[in-house]
Amino acid sequence: MLGWAITFLVIALVAALLGFGGIAGASAGIAKILFVIFLILFVVAMVARVVKGKPPV
Repeated sequence: MLGWAITFLVIALVAALLGFGGIAGASAGIAKILFVIFLILFVVAMVARVVKGKPPV
């Protein structure tokens, strides 16, 4: 999922450099949403690992 967020961020940056404001804005928005989802899932995975009794890596 982090890979998808980075991909959309790169698309947004390239589109912004080429002057496509609408595409850049949409790609940046998608990248932000995917990054937040990634962070939430990462925290949930870490909490689940601690609850199971395994130390964080």
